[in-house]
Parts: sequence; C-alpha cells; structure tokens
Amino acid sequence: MKAFLYFAACFFCLTANAQDLSYSKPGKQFYKELPNPVKTDLAEWAKLTQDVTVRYASDNIKYPKEKVPTVTAGWNWEVKAWKGEKVQTQVLVWTKKNIPTLRCEVSALVSEKGSTIAAKNVKAAFVRYTMSDVFDGGCSHGPQNKYDSFLVADPIDIIDKLPVDANTVQPIWLSVEVPANTPEGKYTGTLTVVADKKYELKITVAVLKHTLPPPSQWKYDFDIWQYPAPIARIHDVPLWSEEHFKLMRGYYTYLANAGQKVVTANIIEQPWGLDHVHFDDPSLVTWTKKKNGTWDYDFSKFDRYVSFVMSCGINQRINCYSMITWDLSFIYYDETMGKNNTIKLKPGTQEYRDFWLPMLTRFTAFLKTKGWFSKTTIAMDERPVESMQAVIALLKEIDPAWKIALAGDTYHPEIEKDIYDYCLASYLDFDDTVLKQRRVAGKPTTYYTACPEEYPNGYTFSPPAENTWLGWHAAAKGLTGYLFWAYNTWVANPLIDSRWRRYPAGELFQFYPGPRTSIRFEKLVEGIRDFEKIRILKEYLAKQGNQKGLAEIDEAVAGFQLGKLKTIPAAEMVSKAKAILNKF
Repeated sequence: MKAFLYFAACFFCLTANAQDLSYSKPGKQFYKELPNPVKTDLAEWAKLTQDVTVRYASDNIKYPKEKVPTVTAGWNWEVKAWKGEKVQTQVLVWTKKNIPTLRCEVSALVSEKGSTIAAKNVKAAFVRYTMSDVFDGGCSHGPQNKYDSFLVADPIDIIDKLPVDANTVQPIWLSVEVPANTPEGKYTGTLTVVADKKYELKITVAVLKHTLPPPSQWKYDFDIWQYPAPIARIHDVPLWSEEHFKLMRGYYTYLANAGQKVVTANIIEQPWGLDHVHFDDPSLVTWTKKKNGTWDYDFSKFDRYVSFVMSCGINQRINCYSMITWDLSFIYYDETMGKNNTIKLKPGTQEYRDFWLPMLTRFTAFLKTKGWFSKTTIAMDERPVESMQAVIALLKEIDPAWKIALAGDTYHPEIEKDIYDYCLASYLDFDDTVLKQRRVAGKPTTYYTACPEEYPNGYTFSPPAENTWLGWHAAAKGLTGYLFWAYNTWVANPLIDSRWRRYPAGELFQFYPGPRTSIRFEKLVEGIRDFEKIRILKEYLAKQGNQKGLAEIDEAVAGFQLGKLKTIPAAEMVSKAKAILNKF
C-alpha cells in the first residue's frame, strides 16, 4: 500500500505536468526553461538604441521575459538597513543579441570610516522563469489547458553564470546581509554585471542604529508546513536514507533562517486523506496490527526526523498531523494481511477511541521521555467542531496538559479556550477580548491564506509585495504570525512549470528544488523582518516615551486591511509604511 501511494502520487504529479523531466534538474547546474507561449514583439526590441542594457529595477515587479521593460531606476541602489537585516532589490539585463555567458561580480561594501560589509554578504543570483496561469475558481481550478499560460519570474537560481537569448529580459536578485556587529554609517560598493562588456552598478547601504536579532529570537509565529517525502522524490533518493537526510538539511536550514518555529510531523499516513493531495505524505509513526490482534507503535522514525529538524534550527514547537484526516481514512500495517490496510473511523465513536487511545497513551509517554511533550500539539486542519470536541475530550482524558492546534476556515468560539495554537483563515477574525487574552497567555494566534483567496496570496503570478504585506497584516490584526500549508509539495517540474490541475499556479509550494529560494519566499521573509522591526521600534519608542512616534507607526500599520487591497497595490502600501519605519 505504501508503494502504491508513493507511485500513485508521482503519477498524478507527472500527468498534471506532462513535461520532459530532462528540462529541469534539482542540482546545481543550468536547466532550460520552457518555450515562451507569449509572442515576442520584435519591432519593440528593434527600436532599442543599444544591444544590452543593465539597470536597477523594482523588486516588487515580476518583469515579463519577452517584453522590453520600462524602468526609471538607474545604476545606483540606495537603501537603509538595520544591523542584522537583509535587504534586497532587482537588477534587469535586457538584450537585443545573444549573450553566451552572463555572470556577476560583487565587491565588499566600505563605509566612510573604513568599516566593511564583506563581499560574501553581497549576493547576486539569477531569477528564472517558470510556467504559470491565472486565478480562476481558486480551489476549484480546472485543467491546465483551460487557462492562458505564461512564463513568470520566480525561482532564484544557484548557478553563477548562464546564457541569455536575444530579445529577452534576465532579472538578477541582489541582496545584502548586514552583520549585527556592523557600525552605523553609509557603505558603498559595486555590482559588476559581465555581459557583452562589464556594466558597473553602485550599491549604497545606510546602516542605521537599530539591530534586528537573529531569526531564532524573532517573535513572529511563522509556520509553513514541511514535507520530507517530496525532497526524496525530486532528488531521486530513497526515502529516509542518509542521502535524503543530507539533502533535507539545506531546505530546513534555510527555513530556520526565515524564522520558522514549528516542526511539521505526521503521526498517520496521508493525514490529508487519499484524494485531497497529489503527493506522498508518509507517517513518522509506524502503526502495526499484529497477528494476535495487539498493536505495536514504532516512534523511531519520529524520533530521528524531529531530532534532525531541530538540529537545523526549527525547534520551538512540534505540530502532529492528524487525528482527523480529510476523508476519515486511517492507514496502518496489518500483519495478517501482510500489507497496509485502510479503515474509516468517525471521531467520537467507540471504534475511533479504540483505535487512537492506545497509540496516544504510548505516544504521550514517548514525548515525555524525550522532553518534547510541552512543545507538542495534536494539530488539525479545517475540521468540523463536533470532530474537534471529540478529539479534545480524548486527549484531555489521556493527559489534561495535551495541547491542540487548529487551522480553521470557521471560527469556533466554543472550543477556543481548548486550542493552544489557533489559526484562522484570512477573512475571519478573533473577538478583540479573546485575542487580548490569548496574547497575554502566550498562545500562538495566527492567520493563513490558501486557494480560496485571490489576494493576498503567494501564487507564482501574485504581485511579490503581497507576500511582504502578510507580515504587516498580522501586525495590523494584533496576531502573532502567519501559517501557510505548503513549503515544498512540488509538482513534477516546479522549476519550469508551477501549474497544477486543482489550484492556481504556485499554491503548492513557496520554495524550489535545489534548494533554490524564490522571489515569493524572499518577500515573505521580508514581511517577517518588518513585523519584528515594528515590534522592536514600538518597544524602543515606548521606553523613550515617544507617543508621537508610536502613533505614527500604529497609523501606518493600521492601514494593512484586506479591503484596501481591492484598490491600493500591496507594493504602494508596503513602500510607504517602510519609509515610516526607517525614520526612527
């Protein structure tokens, strides 16, 4: 049964993205993008007076590959940064002729007083194009051929050179990480783009007096669910092998450095059911019904995996999925049958209790032995209140200290006090009194976006600033953070084709194989940094008694409401608010 699920999942991926796998490879080498379905206006390119142009551009725009860009920025990037902060922008290269090899060189940044930001902290990476579609129907998205498709800039590559075709645009993602011990001052350096000749662009970073702590100390509750099996599949290595764990470290370390707080840990096979997802999602707990009718539960895989993820820096909480699968199907290994078996059980019934009670009793003891019980929750996703009440009662019977997590598309006030980690869909709200009580109690209280929302969202076609906007919205609502369900539930060839038959393109992942980050993910983390800066500045201004400054920040944050996105672009809102933060 396990093998069937694994290969069935791969089949669905492949049929959803019927492309030649040779197009994209997850390793560190050049891969071809898909042919552009949008026709290039050659007359537009012919009007250009020079063969190659290099300019700074907005990092909040995904520039079409085939269209001559209209940018107003020049050759100098000026930005303000806190100590410990990462800042980023975009550079465009557009060319009338083929460039056999495009590469970048960066220098150290040096202040007026001779202090430096080392060149290793300045990174220039090529942005690649993947196939996307449009929002239409959300979670009821239809077949790929129903929609217009186009290439969109999103994956940020890990290669140091590439060829560029004539009459195309090649974006470059430029970032500067300012070490926490950097003295205040204005730092300047250069980015040199080597194309048909060398193009030198100036970098100017004004380092301010404030310090952003390391991600491990951020207060923002960032929870993007991780999936180990797709990493094994995309890299073609055995699941749970040494190679698999070695590969996972790069993905999870990057996620830890984004401020991720939670280990996603399955305690049952396919916790979203058999038909709700397209990917293999195995359990970290092995359930075995023995020939004599007794049960055996093996937690060794859970132990190894959770310990590993914690060693990558994701170590504050463990959310275990799930006691309520989407189709109420539960998979276990049956010794008598010699294979996996599936049964359906309704929460609250005696059969459900008989199935879960022995495992949970053993699991509770195991977690206490590891010292993990206090940071572990049993987590559910969009489940009915009656089912939640049955699970809560069963868990509290085993140990009243059990914690529960819920991401809900309906708010259930009757169980709110029983939910430790409570996340609501973006279009729902907690009662103000409840929200205040939860913050005082230190309970994670967050929101999420998914396929029903056209905006704000992180589809491959979404405006990049919408992902940054999410952090500001959490601050505006008084929430502790944000949840997204899919870090890496990849389709067959995400680097070249981000579409899937059921959801809008990119809904299934924010990160790419390689590991490769993305414009979407970098902008998401930018919003988390902004949330932290808001928090730190408000504490700083409160100690100073600067009520005017506090009011100015509160006014800027308060504007980040869902309704305003209908008429005001996220980039405009974020840009204005950032300017206010940088005043202090």
